[in-house]
Amino acid sequence: MRMYDIIMKKRNGGSLSGEEIRWMIGEYTAGRIPDYQMSAFLMAVYFRGMGEDETLELTMAMARSGEMLDLSGIQGIKVDKHSTGGVGDKTSLALTPMVAACGIRVAKMSGRGLGHTGGTIDKLESFRGFSTEISTEQFEEQVNRIGISIMGQTADLAPADKKLYALRDVTATVDQMALIASSIMSKKLAAGADAIVLDVKTGSGAFMKTEEDAKALAREMVRIGNGAGKHTIAIVSEMGQPLGNAVGNALEVQEAIATLRGEGPEDFTELCLTLGSCMLVAGKKAGTTQEAREMLQKVIEDGSALNKLAEFVQAQGGDAGQVWHPETLPAAAIHMPVPAPEDGYIQAIQCEEVGNCSMILGGGRVTKDSVLDLSVGLILHKKVGDPVKQGEAMATIYANDPEKAKEAAARYTAACRIGQQPVEKQKLIKAVIQ
Repeated sequence: MRMYDIIMKKRNGGSLSGEEIRWMIGEYTAGRIPDYQMSAFLMAVYFRGMGEDETLELTMAMARSGEMLDLSGIQGIKVDKHSTGGVGDKTSLALTPMVAACGIRVAKMSGRGLGHTGGTIDKLESFRGFSTEISTEQFEEQVNRIGISIMGQTADLAPADKKLYALRDVTATVDQMALIASSIMSKKLAAGADAIVLDVKTGSGAFMKTEEDAKALAREMVRIGNGAGKHTIAIVSEMGQPLGNAVGNALEVQEAIATLRGEGPEDFTELCLTLGSCMLVAGKKAGTTQEAREMLQKVIEDGSALNKLAEFVQAQGGDAGQVWHPETLPAAAIHMPVPAPEDGYIQAIQCEEVGNCSMILGGGRVTKDSVLDLSVGLILHKKVGDPVKQGEAMATIYANDPEKAKEAAARYTAACRIGQQPVEKQKLIKAVIQ
C-alpha cells in the first residue's frame, strides 16, 4: 500500500477499507508516514468526510495503536463517564462517589486542564497528598476494594490520537465531526470500560457552540461506542454559563462536597443525577432511570456517597479529613466582590470568558508547563435569568494577587450582559441519545 493512493482515494470522495485505515494508522504511529502526507489526508477528510464504517475503523485503529487496558481483573460491569469539557465542570468529583456508593465499579482515567477548561486531576490535587500516579495493579486492586479509582492517562494509551491531534491543531482540521468523535472514543475504548456514558456540552463555554452540532457529535460517538460492542449513552447538556456556582480547583472541590451533602447548586445536582442514572442503568444496577435516580438520592441522604469520597481520597494518599472539613482546602487571601453596574436581569454570561478569568488568577494553564494556584477562582452569585441591583455582588473573585483580581473582575463584568427584560432560564439537559 502507498499513502499517496489513500490520500487520492479520500480526496476523490472514495471510502477507505478497514485494511487501508489500519495500515495507515500503524505506519503513521511507527513514524513511517511523514506529517506532510498525513496532513494532506486530514484535509481531504475535512472536505470529504468519513462514512460510519470508516469512522469506526479509524477509532478502533487509534485505540489499538498502543496499550489496550484489560480491566477483566475488576469484578462487575465497569462504567466510564466522559465530558467534552467546560467551565465549572467538577462532575467527576461528585458523580463517581455517588455511583460507586450504589455498587458501580468506577475505573477512570482523567487528564489535567489546559486553557479555560479545568482538569479532574488538578482539582483532586487540592487534597493534600492526593496522587493519581498509581500503577495499573494498584488501580485494579483499589477498584475491587472500594469501587473507585482515578488515575492519570498513560503515555501508551491511543498514541496515534496524540500524534494526529497535534497535527490537526496546526493544520486547521480540528473541527471535523468524524475526527473529533474518533479522537474522543479511541481513548475511551482503549481505557477498557464495559459501558460509556458521555456528557456532550453545548454553548459558549463548550467546544460545540450549537445544540445541533453537539447532538450530531453525540450521535456519532454513540454509534462508534455501540459499534465497538460497548453500551454507550450520551447526554447533551447546557454550557452557555458555568456549571454550578464555583469555578477554580479547590472552590469546585468544596462545591462537589456540598453536593454530596445534599447542599449543592440545583443545576450541578441535576446533571450528576442524570448522568449517574444512565451509569446505573448501563451497569445493570437499576432497571429504569427513575429507580436509579432514587438510589442516587438515597446515597446522598444517608451520607454513603460522601463517605465514599473520603475513602477514595484516603486510598490515593490524600487527606480525607479535608472531605469532612473543606474549609481546610487551599484558600485564597483576597475575596473581591464584582458589583453589578446597573439594575436589571442577567441575560447572558460569556462562559468561556469566566474560564479565562480563572486562568488569569492562576487557576488554569496557559501552557502545559504552567504552575497552578489551586486556591483561586470565582463564585457566581447570579446566573442567567436572575435579577440584580446596581452594586450587588454578581460574583466574588478569589485571588492572591490584587492586580490579577482587578483584571479578572473587569473581565467578569464585561462577560455579563445585563438587560431590562427577564430572560427564560436555559434547559440544562438538551437530549439523551442512545
